Amino acid sequence: MPAISNRGAHMPPSPIRKLVPFANAAKKRGTKVYHLNIGQPDIETPQAILDAVRHTDMKVLDYSPSEGFESYRKKLVEYYKRNDIDVTTGNIIVTTGGSEAIMFAIMTCLDDGDEIIIPEPFYANYNGFSTSAGVKVVPIPSGIETGFALPPIEEFEKAVTPRTKAIMICNPNNPTGYLYSAEELNVLKEICLKHDLFLFSDEAYREFCYDGRKHISALSIPGLENHAILLDTISKRYSACGGRIGAFVTRNQQVLDAAMKFAQARLSPPSFAQILGEAAVDLPSDYFDAVHAEYTSRRDLLVKRLTSIPGVKCPLPGGAFYAIAQLPVADSERFCQWLLESFSHNGATVMMAPAAGFYATPGKGRNEVRLAYVLNTDAINGAMDCLEEALKQYKD
Repeated sequence: MPAISNRGAHMPPSPIRKLVPFANAAKKRGTKVYHLNIGQPDIETPQAILDAVRHTDMKVLDYSPSEGFESYRKKLVEYYKRNDIDVTTGNIIVTTGGSEAIMFAIMTCLDDGDEIIIPEPFYANYNGFSTSAGVKVVPIPSGIETGFALPPIEEFEKAVTPRTKAIMICNPNNPTGYLYSAEELNVLKEICLKHDLFLFSDEAYREFCYDGRKHISALSIPGLENHAILLDTISKRYSACGGRIGAFVTRNQQVLDAAMKFAQARLSPPSFAQILGEAAVDLPSDYFDAVHAEYTSRRDLLVKRLTSIPGVKCPLPGGAFYAIAQLPVADSERFCQWLLESFSHNGATVMMAPAAGFYATPGKGRNEVRLAYVLNTDAINGAMDCLEEALKQYKD
């Protein structure tokens, strides 16, 4: 039998989806599963943007330009300007989801064997994308004790080597919900300028910042014009995960020219979803008010319920719609599998993502889980009832 590639063998499985077969089996047994494992919001996709697709007068579904429709990129310029990000249509390449934007950044800026520094825990697919490109992830640990704040600048200095080419952040953060401050972003700026590094800034959760705090984009920081690459998506912003439309945004022309070669190689981003994304920019200015209030109440309820359970620790997230919780178990993956295989409470159980998969350092996150508060408050209460009872029953 022919052997698969080393790349395929070392590609890490998704901690978000790897327990899906156990969840499916639980459902077949008649158990209700509360899905807190994946960032799939239950917020309805705005009707206006779905209607924009339904009412499109299109005779041929042809290729769009590799960089995306100009009309959509013009709308994105408007959107970014409203968020204090000054760019032109020529700074934007429309991508097939945020995932492709991340891949474009890694493939454009790093060679096989190069290194990328990422504060951990981090979005698990950063590891997968880096592995597929032959790039080494160098993690900088952050901890639950500090609420997953940016590690000290000294930790970054120690991690930089001649092969280091970039730093990657997600702001607000997936999986921790941490929102980086202006001071922390300036620390990253200092490191990037000193060592001539790229700063990849995944800003998929820009709209979801809580307690009166404001998001600061890497592209709005003076001095990083040739270093910052913004990675974006409409998936979470408009509850349109299936649209698969993102954006790769930078003022660095050399990077844009190189990324366009990858964009041309994959031909074009999906046309219908660009129409949807274009319509989304014209949603009423108060659209996010109700969405923001809903996520705030979900966050507050989730953290309140978690921290009331003996032995559970969970810092209050400043943004996104994720939280990392430390549980009184030795191995959260075993526990999460047990929840789906062997446990139910009032005919239900809860599915969470074991947090070890969000770390690159072996052994980290073994007693932690990521929870996505993407379900309504009744469902969150039901899920927390399950978790509380499960922790009483579980024999580690």
